[in-house]
Amino acid sequence: MATETIDHTTLTKLAEAGAVRSAHVVGQDGGWGVLVKYGMTERVLAAQRSHQVRIFRKLETLVEYLKGIGIPCFDVDAANYNPHSATTARRPDRAAAMKDAHAAAAYTKWLNAEVQEAIDDTSPTVPHEEAMRQVRAALKLA
Repeated sequence: MATETIDHTTLTKLAEAGAVRSAHVVGQDGGWGVLVKYGMTERVLAAQRSHQVRIFRKLETLVEYLKGIGIPCFDVDAANYNPHSATTARRPDRAAAMKDAHAAAAYTKWLNAEVQEAIDDTSPTVPHEEAMRQVRAALKLA
């Protein structure tokens, strides 16, 4: 595959302008890459956060990606495709972020239930001045 890359934003704009001449899906160790031709230039689709080649682990995901940006026709070269050599990238930072997100969602669910319980409570209310008098009295005792 070519060494120079093209990012998602640029590829999308070229596809919208009808400037993409062809897309060539190339199988390799662990997934699929894309070689895009526009004008007299060929570029490989880059990963989002780097200039490394973007690898799609599933062909179906790549097909949806290309169709979604307006490239419904492309050719596929599976000669060097080897799904068994895929290495799973470990992302401990993402695992921690997901745990934090789940914890936040659980807290939000609990808080919403507490608020709803307070809203639904039919016991008599205490006027603000009375509540403040009780708080001041409790503080004097402490």
